[in-house]
Amino acid sequence: MYEIGSFLVYGNKGVCKVEDITTADKLIALKNIEKDKERLYYVLKPVYQGGIIYTPIDHSKISMRPVISEEEAKRLIDLIPSMHAENFSGKNTIELKAYYQEVTNNPDCEELLQLTMSIYAKKQHALAQKRRFGQVDERYMKQAESLLFGELAVALGIERDQVQEFIYERVHALME
Repeated sequence: MYEIGSFLVYGNKGVCKVEDITTADKLIALKNIEKDKERLYYVLKPVYQGGIIYTPIDHSKISMRPVISEEEAKRLIDLIPSMHAENFSGKNTIELKAYYQEVTNNPDCEELLQLTMSIYAKKQHALAQKRRFGQVDERYMKQAESLLFGELAVALGIERDQVQEFIYERVHALME
């Protein structure tokens, strides 16, 4: 069980803060919640987007996990120079979209990092060939990067717009 004030990753909504833990009877006035009034719910506030999420503590159709630690975030960044960007090219747009959705719907930082690197490599290849970069690729690269940078920002205690520079500086220092 997560504590009030803790951060967790909630599916493809990204990092959320646990604002409250309450019973359904207190939420009924706010939202049409299930009939089980004794069931406990998390009240989650997404850190990087608006809204409030109400989800049962004991069961959720969406994956929830704790935000990675600062040490894990740094370890992950340190792996970047040794990571190989796989270029996933689906047979068609539907297959490509399904693959991207699978990774972004149950985000794992390492998988998001690999996906972001792979799509970026695909983009560079397309530009080198003077070809257009696909809209599906572009959309999922932004989504994966947003999810990844959001979690890394919370783990590292920095602003999300500082993450890219943090990664660059850390990787650059490793390469010297």
